[in-house]
Amino acid sequence: MSTPIAEVVPQSLCAREPRVPADRLVAEMVPPPRFDSVRFDTYVPDPNQPSQSEAVTVLSSFAAGLGGATAGGTGRKRWFGGRKPAAPTGPRGVYLDGGYGVGKTHLLASLWHATPAPAEHKAFGTFVELTNLVGALGFQQTVRTLSSHRLLCIDEFELDDPGDTVLVSSLLSRLVEAGVALAATSNTLPGKLGEGRFAAADFLREIQGLSAHFRPLRIDGDDYRHRGLPEAPAPYDDEQVTKAAYATAGASLDPFPALLDHVARIHPSRYGALTEDITAVCLTGVRPVDDQSTALRLVVLADRLYDREVPVLASGLPFDQLFSDEMLNGGYRKKYFRAISRLTALARDAKPLVRQ
Repeated sequence: MSTPIAEVVPQSLCAREPRVPADRLVAEMVPPPRFDSVRFDTYVPDPNQPSQSEAVTVLSSFAAGLGGATAGGTGRKRWFGGRKPAAPTGPRGVYLDGGYGVGKTHLLASLWHATPAPAEHKAFGTFVELTNLVGALGFQQTVRTLSSHRLLCIDEFELDDPGDTVLVSSLLSRLVEAGVALAATSNTLPGKLGEGRFAAADFLREIQGLSAHFRPLRIDGDDYRHRGLPEAPAPYDDEQVTKAAYATAGASLDPFPALLDHVARIHPSRYGALTEDITAVCLTGVRPVDDQSTALRLVVLADRLYDREVPVLASGLPFDQLFSDEMLNGGYRKKYFRAISRLTALARDAKPLVRQ
Protein backbone atom coordinates (compact mmCIF):
# COMPACT_ATOMS: atom_id res chain seq x y z
CA MET A 1 0.00 0.00 0.00
CA SER A 2 1.31 3.46 -0.83
CA THR A 3 2.23 5.90 1.93
CA PRO A 4 -0.06 8.95 2.10
CA ILE A 5 1.81 12.22 1.68
CA ALA A 6 0.69 15.81 1.31
CA GLU A 7 -0.57 17.20 -2.00
CA VAL A 8 0.92 15.00 -4.70
CA VAL A 9 -0.52 15.69 -8.13
CA PRO A 10 -2.04 12.37 -9.27
CA GLN A 11 -1.33 10.85 -12.63
CA SER A 12 -3.95 10.34 -15.33
CA LEU A 13 -4.38 7.01 -17.08
CA CYS A 14 -6.05 8.92 -19.89
CA ALA A 15 -2.77 10.72 -20.57
CA ARG A 16 -0.87 7.48 -21.06
CA GLU A 17 -0.23 5.90 -24.47
CA PRO A 18 1.74 2.73 -23.72
CA ARG A 19 3.82 1.04 -26.41
CA VAL A 20 5.07 -2.51 -25.81
CA PRO A 21 7.92 -3.82 -28.05
CA ALA A 22 7.57 -7.40 -29.31
CA ASP A 23 10.63 -8.63 -27.38
CA ARG A 24 9.09 -7.32 -24.17
CA LEU A 25 5.87 -9.23 -24.91
CA VAL A 26 7.84 -12.49 -24.89
CA ALA A 27 10.01 -11.59 -21.87
CA GLU A 28 6.96 -10.68 -19.80
CA MET A 29 5.19 -14.01 -20.35
CA VAL A 30 5.55 -14.95 -16.68
CA PRO A 31 2.99 -15.03 -13.83
CA PRO A 32 1.88 -11.50 -12.86
CA PRO A 33 3.00 -9.91 -9.57
CA ARG A 34 -0.01 -11.12 -7.55
CA PHE A 35 0.91 -14.71 -8.42
CA ASP A 36 4.71 -14.41 -8.38
CA SER A 37 5.09 -16.16 -5.03
CA VAL A 38 2.18 -18.61 -5.11
CA ARG A 39 2.86 -22.32 -4.93
CA PHE A 40 0.78 -25.48 -4.62
CA ASP A 41 1.37 -25.52 -0.86
CA THR A 42 0.01 -21.96 -0.52
CA TYR A 43 -3.29 -22.95 -2.15
CA VAL A 44 -5.90 -23.57 0.56
CA PRO A 45 -8.50 -26.03 -0.71
CA ASP A 46 -12.05 -25.72 0.56
CA PRO A 47 -12.62 -28.87 2.69
CA ASN A 48 -16.16 -29.03 1.32
CA GLN A 49 -14.90 -29.17 -2.27
CA PRO A 50 -12.78 -32.32 -2.84
CA SER A 51 -12.18 -31.33 -6.48
CA GLN A 52 -9.87 -28.56 -5.24
CA SER A 53 -7.54 -30.96 -3.40
CA GLU A 54 -7.69 -33.32 -6.37
CA ALA A 55 -6.61 -30.49 -8.67
CA VAL A 56 -3.48 -29.87 -6.59
CA THR A 57 -2.59 -33.57 -6.76
CA VAL A 58 -3.18 -33.83 -10.52
CA LEU A 59 -1.28 -30.65 -11.35
CA SER A 60 1.65 -31.53 -9.09
CA SER A 61 1.97 -34.84 -10.93
CA PHE A 62 1.61 -33.07 -14.28
CA ALA A 63 4.45 -30.67 -13.39
CA ALA A 64 6.71 -33.52 -12.26
CA GLY A 65 6.06 -35.31 -15.53
CA LEU A 66 7.41 -32.36 -17.48
CA GLY A 67 10.96 -32.96 -16.29
CA GLY A 68 13.52 -34.25 -18.77
CA ALA A 69 14.04 -33.19 -22.35
CA THR A 70 12.87 -29.87 -23.70
CA ALA A 71 10.30 -29.68 -26.45
CA GLY A 72 11.43 -31.03 -29.76
CA GLY A 73 10.72 -27.91 -31.76
CA THR A 74 13.02 -26.09 -34.11
CA GLY A 75 15.65 -23.64 -33.07
CA ARG A 76 16.98 -25.51 -30.00
CA LYS A 77 18.95 -28.73 -29.62
CA ARG A 78 17.15 -31.52 -27.79
CA TRP A 79 18.85 -32.65 -24.62
CA PHE A 80 19.16 -36.30 -25.58
CA GLY A 81 19.61 -35.94 -29.34
CA GLY A 82 18.28 -38.65 -31.62
CA ARG A 83 15.18 -38.51 -33.70
CA LYS A 84 12.42 -36.03 -33.08
CA PRO A 85 9.86 -37.67 -30.79
CA ALA A 86 6.58 -38.73 -32.31
CA ALA A 87 3.66 -36.41 -31.77
CA PRO A 88 1.72 -37.35 -28.63
CA THR A 89 -1.45 -39.33 -29.24
CA GLY A 90 -3.40 -38.24 -26.13
CA PRO A 91 -4.13 -34.85 -24.56
CA ARG A 92 -0.94 -32.84 -24.10
CA GLY A 93 -2.47 -30.43 -21.62
CA VAL A 94 -4.74 -29.80 -18.67
CA TYR A 95 -7.72 -27.48 -18.73
CA LEU A 96 -8.89 -25.99 -15.42
CA ASP A 97 -12.61 -25.33 -15.60
CA GLY A 98 -14.58 -23.71 -12.81
CA GLY A 99 -16.37 -20.60 -11.63
CA TYR A 100 -14.68 -17.32 -10.82
CA GLY A 101 -12.79 -17.09 -7.54
CA VAL A 102 -12.00 -20.80 -7.02
CA GLY A 103 -8.26 -20.25 -7.44
CA LYS A 104 -7.69 -21.37 -11.02
CA THR A 105 -5.05 -18.72 -11.75
CA HIS A 106 -3.32 -19.52 -8.45
CA LEU A 107 -3.10 -23.17 -9.53
CA LEU A 108 -2.00 -22.30 -13.07
CA ALA A 109 0.80 -20.07 -11.75
CA SER A 110 1.79 -22.77 -9.24
CA LEU A 111 2.09 -25.22 -12.13
CA TRP A 112 4.37 -22.76 -13.95
CA HIS A 113 6.57 -22.40 -10.86
CA ALA A 114 6.64 -26.15 -10.18
CA THR A 115 7.57 -27.19 -13.72
CA PRO A 116 11.28 -28.15 -13.68
CA ALA A 117 12.53 -25.85 -16.43
CA PRO A 118 14.24 -22.44 -16.62
CA ALA A 119 11.88 -19.46 -16.86
CA GLU A 120 12.86 -18.89 -20.48
CA HIS A 121 11.54 -22.37 -21.35
CA LYS A 122 8.10 -21.66 -19.83
CA ALA A 123 5.48 -19.11 -20.87
CA PHE A 124 2.51 -17.73 -18.94
CA GLY A 125 0.01 -15.26 -20.36
CA THR A 126 -3.64 -14.48 -20.78
CA PHE A 127 -5.50 -15.51 -23.91
CA VAL A 128 -5.57 -11.92 -25.18
CA GLU A 129 -1.81 -11.59 -24.61
CA LEU A 130 -1.21 -14.77 -26.61
CA THR A 131 -3.27 -13.57 -29.56
CA ASN A 132 -1.51 -10.20 -29.42
CA LEU A 133 1.86 -11.97 -29.49
CA VAL A 134 0.83 -13.56 -32.78
CA GLY A 135 -0.17 -10.13 -34.06
CA ALA A 136 3.20 -8.64 -33.07
CA LEU A 137 5.50 -11.47 -34.21
CA GLY A 138 3.47 -13.12 -36.95
CA PHE A 139 2.16 -16.67 -36.84
CA GLN A 140 5.31 -18.51 -37.99
CA GLN A 141 7.65 -16.57 -35.70
CA THR A 142 5.33 -17.18 -32.74
CA VAL A 143 5.41 -20.90 -33.49
CA ARG A 144 9.23 -20.83 -33.65
CA THR A 145 9.50 -18.78 -30.47
CA LEU A 146 7.20 -20.98 -28.38
CA SER A 147 8.12 -24.38 -29.87
CA SER A 148 11.25 -24.61 -27.73
CA HIS A 149 9.23 -24.15 -24.53
CA ARG A 150 8.38 -26.99 -22.23
CA LEU A 151 5.11 -25.45 -21.02
CA LEU A 152 2.64 -22.82 -22.20
CA CYS A 153 0.10 -21.61 -19.62
CA ILE A 154 -2.91 -19.70 -20.95
CA ASP A 155 -5.08 -17.88 -18.42
CA GLU A 156 -8.67 -16.80 -19.12
CA PHE A 157 -9.06 -18.97 -22.21
CA GLU A 158 -12.32 -17.79 -23.77
CA LEU A 159 -13.04 -17.50 -27.49
CA ASP A 160 -14.93 -14.36 -28.40
CA ASP A 161 -14.86 -14.50 -32.19
CA PRO A 162 -14.38 -17.00 -35.05
CA GLY A 163 -11.01 -15.54 -36.04
CA ASP A 164 -9.53 -16.34 -32.62
CA THR A 165 -10.93 -19.85 -32.85
CA VAL A 166 -9.11 -20.66 -36.09
CA LEU A 167 -5.91 -18.84 -35.04
CA VAL A 168 -5.54 -20.51 -31.65
CA SER A 169 -6.56 -23.93 -32.95
CA SER A 170 -3.77 -23.76 -35.56
CA LEU A 171 -1.20 -22.36 -33.10
CA LEU A 172 -1.79 -24.93 -30.37
CA SER A 173 -1.78 -27.79 -32.87
CA ARG A 174 1.66 -26.71 -34.09
CA LEU A 175 2.98 -26.35 -30.53
CA VAL A 176 1.67 -29.75 -29.46
CA GLU A 177 3.36 -31.30 -32.50
CA ALA A 178 6.60 -29.68 -31.28
CA GLY A 179 6.17 -31.29 -27.86
CA VAL A 180 5.02 -28.27 -25.88
CA ALA A 181 2.76 -29.08 -22.90
CA LEU A 182 -0.32 -26.90 -22.44
CA ALA A 183 -2.29 -25.70 -19.44
CA ALA A 184 -5.23 -23.33 -19.47
CA THR A 185 -7.89 -21.86 -17.23
CA SER A 186 -11.41 -20.88 -18.21
CA ASN A 187 -14.95 -20.61 -16.95
CA THR A 188 -16.11 -22.63 -19.97
CA LEU A 189 -15.45 -26.25 -20.86
CA PRO A 190 -13.27 -26.58 -23.99
CA GLY A 191 -16.07 -28.16 -26.00
CA LYS A 192 -18.35 -25.20 -25.20
CA LEU A 193 -15.95 -22.37 -26.11
CA GLY A 194 -17.64 -19.63 -28.11
CA GLU A 195 -21.11 -20.84 -27.18
CA GLY A 196 -23.55 -17.96 -26.85
CA ARG A 197 -21.06 -15.52 -28.40
CA PHE A 198 -20.85 -16.42 -32.09
CA ALA A 199 -22.01 -19.22 -34.38
CA ALA A 200 -19.87 -21.82 -32.64
CA ALA A 201 -21.51 -24.66 -34.56
CA ASP A 202 -19.92 -23.33 -37.76
CA PHE A 203 -16.48 -23.76 -36.19
CA LEU A 204 -17.12 -27.08 -34.50
CA ARG A 205 -14.08 -28.76 -36.07
CA GLU A 206 -11.70 -26.12 -34.69
CA ILE A 207 -13.35 -26.19 -31.27
CA GLN A 208 -13.20 -29.99 -31.13
CA GLY A 209 -9.56 -29.79 -32.19
CA LEU A 210 -8.83 -27.45 -29.30
CA SER A 211 -10.69 -29.71 -26.89
CA ALA A 212 -8.63 -32.73 -27.97
CA HIS A 213 -5.45 -31.09 -26.68
CA PHE A 214 -6.69 -30.91 -23.09
CA ARG A 215 -7.76 -33.10 -20.23
CA PRO A 216 -10.54 -31.13 -18.48
CA LEU A 217 -10.10 -30.74 -14.73
CA ARG A 218 -13.20 -29.41 -13.00
CA ILE A 219 -12.69 -27.23 -9.90
CA ASP A 220 -15.83 -26.59 -7.86
CA GLY A 221 -16.31 -24.04 -5.11
CA ASP A 222 -17.35 -20.57 -4.05
CA ASP A 223 -15.52 -17.34 -4.78
CA TYR A 224 -12.70 -17.36 -2.19
CA ARG A 225 -12.50 -13.56 -2.29
CA HIS A 226 -15.84 -13.36 -0.53
CA ARG A 227 -15.75 -16.34 1.84
CA GLY A 228 -16.76 -14.95 5.20
CA LEU A 229 -15.92 -11.37 4.17
CA PRO A 230 -18.20 -8.33 4.45
CA GLU A 231 -20.04 -6.87 1.48
CA ALA A 232 -18.20 -4.53 -0.85
CA PRO A 233 -17.73 -1.04 0.62
CA ALA A 234 -20.12 1.62 -0.59
CA PRO A 235 -18.68 4.11 -3.10
CA TYR A 236 -17.25 7.36 -1.78
CA ASP A 237 -18.14 10.84 -3.02
CA ASP A 238 -16.09 12.75 -5.60
CA GLU A 239 -14.41 14.92 -2.99
CA GLN A 240 -13.20 11.94 -0.94
CA VAL A 241 -11.82 10.19 -4.01
CA THR A 242 -10.06 13.32 -5.23
CA LYS A 243 -8.51 14.06 -1.82
CA ALA A 244 -7.27 10.48 -1.55
CA ALA A 245 -5.69 10.69 -5.02
CA TYR A 246 -3.83 13.88 -4.09
CA ALA A 247 -2.70 12.35 -0.79
CA THR A 248 -1.35 9.10 -2.24
CA ALA A 249 2.00 8.89 -4.00
CA GLY A 250 1.73 7.20 -7.40
CA ALA A 251 -2.08 7.29 -7.59
CA SER A 252 -4.04 8.06 -10.74
CA LEU A 253 -7.23 10.11 -10.94
CA ASP A 254 -9.66 9.98 -13.88
CA PRO A 255 -13.37 10.39 -14.58
CA PHE A 256 -14.76 6.92 -15.23
CA PRO A 257 -16.45 7.81 -18.56
CA ALA A 258 -13.21 9.39 -19.87
CA LEU A 259 -11.22 6.29 -18.92
CA LEU A 260 -13.66 4.05 -20.79
CA ASP A 261 -13.26 6.23 -23.89
CA HIS A 262 -9.47 6.12 -23.55
CA VAL A 263 -9.11 2.34 -23.21
CA ALA A 264 -11.23 1.95 -26.35
CA ARG A 265 -8.27 3.38 -28.28
CA ILE A 266 -5.71 1.02 -26.69
CA HIS A 267 -5.31 -2.69 -27.47
CA PRO A 268 -6.27 -4.74 -24.39
CA SER A 269 -2.85 -6.43 -24.39
CA ARG A 270 -1.37 -3.05 -23.38
CA TYR A 271 -3.60 -2.52 -20.35
CA GLY A 272 -0.89 -3.94 -18.08
CA ALA A 273 1.60 -1.37 -19.38
CA LEU A 274 -1.09 1.31 -18.98
CA THR A 275 -1.20 0.68 -15.23
CA GLU A 276 2.55 0.21 -14.72
CA ASP A 277 3.87 1.87 -11.52
CA ILE A 278 0.39 3.04 -10.52
CA THR A 279 -0.16 2.52 -6.77
CA ALA A 280 -3.92 3.18 -6.73
CA VAL A 281 -6.59 3.91 -9.34
CA CYS A 282 -9.05 6.63 -8.30
CA LEU A 283 -12.19 7.02 -10.39
CA THR A 284 -15.02 9.52 -10.21
CA GLY A 285 -18.50 9.10 -11.59
CA VAL A 286 -18.72 5.33 -11.99
CA ARG A 287 -21.85 4.56 -13.99
CA PRO A 288 -23.42 1.53 -15.69
CA VAL A 289 -21.71 0.25 -18.84
CA ASP A 290 -24.37 -0.35 -21.47
CA ASP A 291 -22.18 -1.27 -24.45
CA GLN A 292 -20.87 -4.82 -24.64
CA SER A 293 -17.57 -3.95 -26.34
CA THR A 294 -16.84 -1.37 -23.64
CA ALA A 295 -17.85 -3.82 -20.94
CA LEU A 296 -15.45 -6.48 -22.25
CA ARG A 297 -12.58 -3.98 -22.31
CA LEU A 298 -13.40 -3.10 -18.70
CA VAL A 299 -13.21 -6.79 -17.80
CA VAL A 300 -9.65 -6.98 -19.16
CA LEU A 301 -8.66 -3.77 -17.33
CA ALA A 302 -10.06 -5.17 -14.08
CA ASP A 303 -8.03 -8.36 -14.60
CA ARG A 304 -4.79 -6.43 -15.10
CA LEU A 305 -5.43 -4.26 -12.02
CA TYR A 306 -6.18 -7.36 -9.96
CA ASP A 307 -3.06 -9.15 -11.21
CA ARG A 308 -0.97 -6.16 -10.13
CA GLU A 309 -2.80 -5.70 -6.80
CA VAL A 310 -3.72 -2.09 -7.58
CA PRO A 311 -6.50 -0.84 -5.24
CA VAL A 312 -9.44 0.95 -6.87
CA LEU A 313 -11.18 3.85 -5.11
CA ALA A 314 -14.35 5.09 -6.78
CA SER A 315 -17.35 7.38 -6.53
CA GLY A 316 -20.68 6.84 -8.24
CA LEU A 317 -22.42 3.49 -8.43
CA PRO A 318 -21.08 0.38 -6.65
CA PHE A 319 -19.27 -2.11 -8.85
CA ASP A 320 -22.02 -4.72 -8.61
CA GLN A 321 -24.23 -2.36 -10.63
CA LEU A 322 -21.80 -1.93 -13.56
CA PHE A 323 -23.46 -4.44 -15.87
CA SER A 324 -27.10 -4.83 -16.86
CA ASP A 325 -29.19 -7.90 -16.09
CA GLU A 326 -29.11 -8.70 -19.81
CA MET A 327 -25.30 -8.78 -19.77
CA LEU A 328 -25.19 -10.84 -16.59
CA ASN A 329 -27.45 -13.42 -18.21
CA GLY A 330 -25.74 -13.45 -21.62
CA GLY A 331 -22.87 -15.35 -23.18
CA TYR A 332 -20.21 -13.31 -21.36
CA ARG A 333 -21.83 -13.51 -17.93
CA LYS A 334 -18.91 -15.36 -16.34
CA LYS A 335 -16.50 -12.65 -17.45
CA TYR A 336 -18.71 -9.97 -15.95
CA PHE A 337 -19.11 -11.77 -12.65
CA ARG A 338 -15.34 -12.23 -12.49
CA ALA A 339 -14.84 -8.50 -13.06
CA ILE A 340 -17.35 -7.61 -10.34
CA SER A 341 -15.65 -10.01 -7.94
CA ARG A 342 -12.18 -8.62 -8.61
CA LEU A 343 -13.17 -4.96 -8.56
CA THR A 344 -14.99 -5.54 -5.29
CA ALA A 345 -11.83 -7.03 -3.79
CA LEU A 346 -9.77 -4.06 -5.04
CA ALA A 347 -12.35 -1.62 -3.62
CA ARG A 348 -11.86 -3.22 -0.20
CA ASP A 349 -8.10 -2.82 -0.62
CA ALA A 350 -8.58 0.91 -1.29
CA LYS A 351 -10.45 1.64 1.96
CA PRO A 352 -7.30 2.70 3.91
CA LEU A 353 -6.63 5.44 1.35
CA VAL A 354 -9.59 7.47 2.60
CA ARG A 355 -8.87 9.56 5.65
CA GLN A 356 -11.74 9.44 8.11
